[in-house]
Amino acid sequence: VLMAPTEVLARQHYRTFGTLLAKSQVRTVLLTGGLTGSERETALSQIASGEVDVVIGTQAIVSGKVKFKNLALVVIDEQHKFGVRQRSVLKETGADPHYLVMTATPIPRTMTMTMYGDLDVSTIKESPPGRQKLNTYWAKEPEQQRKWWEFYRRKLKEGRQGYCIVPLVEESENWDAASLNTTYEELANGELHAYRLGLLHGRMSPAEKDSAMQKFNSGETQVLVATSVVEVGVDVPNATVMTIRGAERFGLAQLHQLRGRIHRGAFPGYCCVFAEPQSEESSQRLDAFVASTDGFELAEKDFEFRGPGDLLGTRQHGLPPLRIADLQRDQSIVVEARGDAQRFVAIDPELQLPENALLQRMVMNRYGKALSLGDVG
Repeated sequence: VLMAPTEVLARQHYRTFGTLLAKSQVRTVLLTGGLTGSERETALSQIASGEVDVVIGTQAIVSGKVKFKNLALVVIDEQHKFGVRQRSVLKETGADPHYLVMTATPIPRTMTMTMYGDLDVSTIKESPPGRQKLNTYWAKEPEQQRKWWEFYRRKLKEGRQGYCIVPLVEESENWDAASLNTTYEELANGELHAYRLGLLHGRMSPAEKDSAMQKFNSGETQVLVATSVVEVGVDVPNATVMTIRGAERFGLAQLHQLRGRIHRGAFPGYCCVFAEPQSEESSQRLDAFVASTDGFELAEKDFEFRGPGDLLGTRQHGLPPLRIADLQRDQSIVVEARGDAQRFVAIDPELQLPENALLQRMVMNRYGKALSLGDVG
C-alpha cells in the first residue's frame, strides 16, 4: 500500500507507478474518494481477492471498508499530513506489515521515536542533480515588500511563474489573516495587474482543481493564488517565486513544504514571507524558517517549539507523559535508558517472569490502552 494525503498526489504516484511497471506483471489499483461507486466496488473486490499487488490511494484506504488478502508493506508519503490513528489503521491491518513513512519535515513525534530507538531513519541530504539554490526572505517593512514585488515581477518578465499563498479561502470574523479572494482582487488590481492570475483552493471541485493546475502547468496562468492545498503533490519546475501572506498562521513543516514547490527545476527559487507575528515564539519560528532549508534542522526546531508529542498516545506534539525527564536536555540519559530497556525486553518481552509482575502491572495501568500506538511513526 502507498498512501498519500491528497488525490492530486495519489494520482501522480499512480501514473508514475504505471510508467515504471508498464512492462512488469505487477498489478496496481487506485483508491480515492473521487472514484465512482462502481469503480470503488471493483477496486475493493480486487484488493480483497489479491488480484492486485499495489494499492495506491488517499485516506480512503483506511475507511474501514478495505480488506487486504495479505498486506506486507505499508508506505505513507507526506507522513506529517496524517494523524496517528490514520497511520495506525494500516499498520494493524495486515500480518505485521513492514512500515515506511516519508516526509521532508519530520513531526516532533517522529523525532521522539528516533530518540527512543523505535524508528530507523534514512536521510537524503542532497538535492536532485541540477537543482539550484533556494532563497528565503522575510519582508517586515512596507518598503521591503515593495522591493519584493518588483523582484517578483522581474522574474515573471523573464518567463518564470509564481505562487502567492494565503491561509484562508474567505474572510472570517475570528481571523484577521488575508483571505484568498481578497488577495486575488488586490493583486489583480495592484502589484500583478499586468499578469494572468489563477485560483486554487480545497473547496473547488476535482474538475475545477484539475483545470486550474493544467492552466498553471501549461503556462497559461502565470501566478497561482492558492491556499496550502499546493503544499504537496504540485510539481511545476518553471514556478520559482513564492509569496506567503499571513505566514505566522502556518507551522514550520507547512512553510517548508510550501517553499519546496519553487525548488523543482533548473532555476533558483525565491520565497518571501509577509507576517505579523503576535508572539516571540512565532517570530522565532519565522526566523528559523528563513535561516535554514534543511528539513531535519527545522524538525529539531519544531521539536523545540512544540514539544515531542505523546509517544503512547495520539498527540503528535506537546509535552510527553514524563514526570522529570526532558527529551532534549537529557538525550544522553535517554540513550542509556533505551539500551537498558532493550536488554530487559530481550530477556522478558512480555514481562511474564514472577519478579517482573509488579512492573507489568504498573506498565499496563499507565499505558495499556495506548501500547498499540507506540510504534506508529
